Amino acid sequence: MRNKFIYIIIFYLMILAVSSVTAQNYNPFNQRDDQYRLLGLKRAKEAFEINRTEYERQQTLFEKDLITRVELDRAKSIFSDAEVNYQQSLLAVLFEKQYISVTSAVKYHGQDGSKRVSLTVANTSGGTAEFRKLLNIDDALFRSLQPDVINNVYVSLLNEENAIISQPYEAKITELQYGQPQKIDFALLLDVDVVTVFLIYGNGNQRSMKIFLQKDATVNQVAVQSEQFSQEVGLGKKANYDLTLELFSGTSNTYSLEVVNLPRQISRHFNDASGQVRLRQVKFTESSRTKQAILQIALPDRSTDEVIMDEPIPFYVLAIPNDKTDMFADAGTKEWTEEELKQLDVGYVRLELLPKGKGELLARAPQLYHSILADETVDINIDLINEGSRRLDQIEIQADIPLNWTKEITPSNINSLEIGEEARVNLKFKPPDDISVGKYEVRIQSSGLSNGILINGSDKIATVEIRPETNIWGTVLIVLFILSIVGGVIVYGVRLSRK
Repeated sequence: MRNKFIYIIIFYLMILAVSSVTAQNYNPFNQRDDQYRLLGLKRAKEAFEINRTEYERQQTLFEKDLITRVELDRAKSIFSDAEVNYQQSLLAVLFEKQYISVTSAVKYHGQDGSKRVSLTVANTSGGTAEFRKLLNIDDALFRSLQPDVINNVYVSLLNEENAIISQPYEAKITELQYGQPQKIDFALLLDVDVVTVFLIYGNGNQRSMKIFLQKDATVNQVAVQSEQFSQEVGLGKKANYDLTLELFSGTSNTYSLEVVNLPRQISRHFNDASGQVRLRQVKFTESSRTKQAILQIALPDRSTDEVIMDEPIPFYVLAIPNDKTDMFADAGTKEWTEEELKQLDVGYVRLELLPKGKGELLARAPQLYHSILADETVDINIDLINEGSRRLDQIEIQADIPLNWTKEITPSNINSLEIGEEARVNLKFKPPDDISVGKYEVRIQSSGLSNGILINGSDKIATVEIRPETNIWGTVLIVLFILSIVGGVIVYGVRLSRK
């Protein structure tokens, strides 16, 4: 009986020695494990299971006092290393296989007029079942690592220069589970049709993709916008409103352009972006879902009951689908409200026009050429006329005279000139006593204020000729001398005829 017990002890010691050597000599690392991580994970899992089994066996032997504490600790250390290696390999595979896709990116028009993007992202890793089947993994460690969840996903939208153009600048998704896509809503800080979606997730993984934004096809509208939505236009002048037309429709692609609430005295028409071709309708294609147009208006020369200076005129530009054009047959005669337009579900933009008059100063002179003697005075009358569409204030006349000349302007200042009103100004210029004979120029300038804006009239140039003084006694003597010669010739001729 004693010999049998000794044999059993020797048998267990031999197994322990072989197992210890096997566990200590088993090296699960392969230099290609970093390249083929899935196979490395499989190798690490096998090493983990072998060392776990060995450690459990060593614990049994230790409890029976068949091995020492040192041997148990050595087995535990080997098992711990195998466990850490297994966990690292498992994490490496999971992080390598994490993948996020953008399933949709829809650009739409917000109620406040802003451009927004609804972005849908999904965890498309989808490798959990394959890992489990390939590696026969179904333990608590695998489940605790949550292979179906990608944590801390950060999303932002970039433009061509890689600048963030989304608000918020960066959106965070705490957990993105497999099979459960999530939507993120962004406001576009820059109106573009192509963006770069930049993703940071998991263990610092990064991904960026350049995508063309889809248009929200459920609204069946054309979004109309204008940067120059409010303008001041002078009477008798023209103005252009730039229009950006962006299609958000899946059914209609042809739209009519219409203006409502604009007085009939104001002419209007639509042009293409070049301004050379008139438009009535616009047609969109799959490759061209944004178009540019120009609304050109022209104001009458004079204010009317509907076109009143300094009173804003709000109006609307509509983009009407073909199936709704009958609703706007009386668009030019009806006064439309914004609520009515919203109920009809058409694209529109509110614009504003502020008629502004402007004074125009005209100076007329009946005579601008004068010939005088050195001691005489030039007298010129200038008629000032307001030919504009607004009152002129603080009208002044100034004269740029030659050196040492004197001037007198009456009146020198006119308080105001109503539309079409005239006023006469008298100007007197006197040359100095030592003036030389010749021609001299006087520049006459006029100016006034129209609603605080300086208005200059046309300049007038007056030419003044200084004639030399005539010697009367010398002229008389010359005449007498000529008469005496003529008389002598006549007397001499009479005498010769008598002989």
